[in-house]
Formats: sequence, C-alpha cells, structure tokens
Amino acid sequence: MEGKLSVKNLTGIQDLTVDDINLIFTTADTFKDVINRPIKKVPSLRDVTIANLFFENSTRTRLSFELAQKRLSADVISFSASSSSVSKGETLIDTVNNILAMKVDMIVMRHPNAGAALFLSQNVKAQIINAGDGAHEHPTQALLDAYSIREKLGKVKGKRVVIVGDILHSRVALSNIFCLQKLGAEVMVCGPTTLIPKYINALGVRVEHDLRKALEWCDIANMLRIQLERQDIKYFPSLREYTMMYGINKALLNSLKKRITIMHPGPVNRGVEITSDVADSDQSIILDQVENGVAIRMAVMYLLAGQKG
Repeated sequence: MEGKLSVKNLTGIQDLTVDDINLIFTTADTFKDVINRPIKKVPSLRDVTIANLFFENSTRTRLSFELAQKRLSADVISFSASSSSVSKGETLIDTVNNILAMKVDMIVMRHPNAGAALFLSQNVKAQIINAGDGAHEHPTQALLDAYSIREKLGKVKGKRVVIVGDILHSRVALSNIFCLQKLGAEVMVCGPTTLIPKYINALGVRVEHDLRKALEWCDIANMLRIQLERQDIKYFPSLREYTMMYGINKALLNSLKKRITIMHPGPVNRGVEITSDVADSDQSIILDQVENGVAIRMAVMYLLAGQKG
C-alpha cells in the first residue's frame, strides 16, 4: 500500500484532499480482503497504542473502531467519560495528558462539543481521530458512506445523493456533504423546514421539502435518525406526523419510477425514518455500511500511523 496522507490528524473531512480520500478507499479495499479471510488480523500496528476516549455514548462507532484496532494488532485502551475523573471536574487537556503519560500514540475521540478534536490536536502530542464532535463532523462515517456508494454504484462522481431527516443536529450530514461534494456527487437535503439549518444554501446543496420529489431525483437516499437527544425544543408536532411526511416504506419505494439505494448511518429507528421491510430489502446497503466501517477505520488508522514523526 503506497502513498501518504496530507494530514497528521483526522479532525474533519474539510482537511482532506480528494487524493487523501481515494488513498483511504484503496487502502480500505485491501483491508476489506483481510477482514473476510479466515485469519482476520494483520500486524500493521503491532507497536502502536491507541486510546478510545468517548465523552458521549456510542455503541456502533466505538465497537467499529475497537474491532478495527484489534484487526491491526494495536494495543488499545478504552475510556468512558461517565466513569472517569472528567465527572470530577478534570479538564479535557489534563485528562488526555494523563493518558498520554502512559505512552499512547493515537487518540480516537468522541466529544459533545464541536471543535473538541481540533482543539486537542493543537494542544497535545498525539494523533487525533475525530469520532464525532457535537453536531459538527463525523469524518469516518462520511468516508464509509461514500466508500459504500462507490462499492455499490461503481463511483461517487455524478451520483445524486439525498440526505433525509434531521440535518440541523446531524454531524453525519455535514461530513457527508463535504465528502460527497469533494468526490463530485450532487447533494440534496430533505426534511421539515425546522430541521434544515439556515446556512445550508452556502454549502451549495439543493433543498427539497417534498420527500417523493427528492426520491424521484436521487440515486441514493441516506436516511438520518431523528436526534431527539439533541433537540431542546419540539421541531415537529409528533413522530407519527414526521413519519407520514418523511418516512420511507416499501409502498413508497416500489412506486418510484426507478430503483434507488437506501443507506442509514444507524442506529435505525425502525418504523420512524424507514420501515423494517425497507431496512431489510435488497435496495438497502445498511449492513454493508457496517462492514465497510471497519475497513475504512483500519485504513485511516494505518495511514495516520505512517505519518508519525
């Protein structure tokens, strides 16, 4: 695997070049072969120690990173903020520096505050991977989503992707927009007016409030979860009404003039944004996204480890 990334940390998609993204994809292709072998481990990061710092709840992303780290033979320590000294008032930098004193090389961090990963990368001597910072970015999710589109449709360039749902609170939406546009896709967002951020037009994406029109336009629909835990006020009357307006069921899918591909970053609220018969259909690549997430995260950590020094 030849090539080097232009960055030493992965704090956001905006920092990556198209060459960086393509290098991550070709490296992930190799690792995807590895994780489908009977012996799924490679010694690529045998001497690298990685700390997973999750200051916010996470199941899928944390497990995906941990599995990727084990597949690369890295030494891993995992840290949950709720059971740590952070709850006693310790600052982020003090927490991280105490961990770094244990000779940690790389930190994977999820944090509720936007910009936390960038702040950390400027203040500590370790490589930082952003596993989600508030409603800002989630770069590895965007990479695995674009990689999954490339795998399913052959390329990302020229494809039409609609992101449906809670755009306002979604770091997945923002990272996806940045990544897809860099790779030459057309992007639309669709949802109730209250869940579309005011700045969206500045990003050069289309806005559509009619789900059927959006689905007729797109090749791929990426369905986002309604993030009730981030909503401090009511943005729509009820989940039932949201589902009637912006949920996809099999009847709607079958009534479209063409076959489209359905994606979801998870966790899926079945019966809200998509019904089970859509999530489990042959048009859905949700489980492919999960598998690809491990390969993409292996690629990111492997390539960043090669940048050390």
